[in-house]
Amino acid sequence: MNTPTEHELPLGTTAHYANMHKWLQRGLFVCLTALVLEASFTLPGLLIWFGWPTLSVVEICHELMKVRYSDDTAECLIPHPLFDPSEGVVFRKSAQDLWSIQPRPQYKRIGYRDLVRFRDERLTREAAARAVTQSQPSPATQQPLQ
Repeated sequence: MNTPTEHELPLGTTAHYANMHKWLQRGLFVCLTALVLEASFTLPGLLIWFGWPTLSVVEICHELMKVRYSDDTAECLIPHPLFDPSEGVVFRKSAQDLWSIQPRPQYKRIGYRDLVRFRDERLTREAAARAVTQSQPSPATQQPLQ
């Protein structure tokens, strides 16, 4: 009654569907392997896209917050305090988004290593502003005329 081929088949597979099950199994293994490889290269790929060896991971997080919320004071809380509201609650008013059921961001797409350029431009602006404030004498340092 039992043929040798039925004993070699996996449990629950009839001889009629054995070939289909073999190809389905191979296809699933290929898809799962592709998913694992994709997931393992996504984070390093994004970090390099955002400017990783020039910027550290924390600096990338800070720069993404600044772009996302259109606020130069926005920074990631690392580590995030337990039971605190999300970081976006503080900067929600400064974000230039169209808030509705499905919010639409108004910031530009971030291109290859744009965060490095954004950081350098912001640091240049801050240094220029500091130089202007240091070059102007403050009223407290001026001596009264006699």
